[in-house]
Amino acid sequence: MKTSASNRRLRVILTALTDGTLDPRPEFQRRLVWSNRDKVQFIETVLQGYPFPEIYIAAGTVDPDTGKGQEMLVDGQQRMTSLHQYFQGSADLQLGSIIPPYKALDKSKKIDFLEYEVVVRDLGKLEIDEIKTIFEKINSTSYGLNAMEVRNARYAGSFKDFCETLATNPFFEKYRVFSASEVRRMQDIRYCLVLVATLLSTYFNRDNDIEIFLTKYSEEFPRADEISDLINSNLSMIESLGFPNDSRVFKKADLFTLIIELSKLPDSVKTKLNPAKIAKALGDFFSTVDAGPESPNYKGDVASYHKAALQATNDRGNRITRGEIISELLIKTVQ
Repeated sequence: MKTSASNRRLRVILTALTDGTLDPRPEFQRRLVWSNRDKVQFIETVLQGYPFPEIYIAAGTVDPDTGKGQEMLVDGQQRMTSLHQYFQGSADLQLGSIIPPYKALDKSKKIDFLEYEVVVRDLGKLEIDEIKTIFEKINSTSYGLNAMEVRNARYAGSFKDFCETLATNPFFEKYRVFSASEVRRMQDIRYCLVLVATLLSTYFNRDNDIEIFLTKYSEEFPRADEISDLINSNLSMIESLGFPNDSRVFKKADLFTLIIELSKLPDSVKTKLNPAKIAKALGDFFSTVDAGPESPNYKGDVASYHKAALQATNDRGNRITRGEIISELLIKTVQ
């Protein structure tokens, strides 16, 4: 593969980001993962005139009638986005007292910033699959890609889009199911991929089977409406139980189990579910689980659930153990 490296003034790149002729977030890119501190330290480096490693771009779409085209930012998203946020005075960037905002720089400092030369390696016109492979290779070290980010780079399609949308459900933010760091690293999407894949099949080990569904439903996910209604119905049921935000109910492994087991209940049971009875049963059970091994009631299902929710929570065996216990508890509330 032949590539060419050249220098571009930062102002040219910033203008391209602003007018959309440079796409910083093509479909294979991960989310922004840099912390505010990372951003500020990098911007400070640029303001001091120090160089940073080259960025990679590739040719994007071209309008044959107007001649206007777009480029894709293959590597350098975190760096270029940080500089663009600084230039624009974005509220997403908190500078503190470390560096002055761009608008507070004197004229010469602004010009130095805008004239800063960035080394750009142009990959030219490549097939999207080849670009994705290059992206994975570039990001195999340093602030490397986790498994979910690799999948995001490799896969696109209906199933992934569905799970990305599911991950934005206000329920997850309201009950703080995912930390800010987990969201940046796309762990919320991974969670939803595993959740939906489990609803479509059965419990499996970790996230081993999600690529099957990413491939199978790449073009179309025909059960999207059905699964969406099912999950939303279960989230509404869980919310109606009235547990506080710090309840075990909203821990990732416990919530996962509860959603799956509510979904698997036969209609004859679902129609008889009483939120008050479920809340009482779950509350009593989880209180005993949380008491831990020191409790005199630490035996049977309590001990089994606690162990399955404490270590290797994503192993198939532990998922099955938790599922069987919660399923039995739910069914008992209608008997």
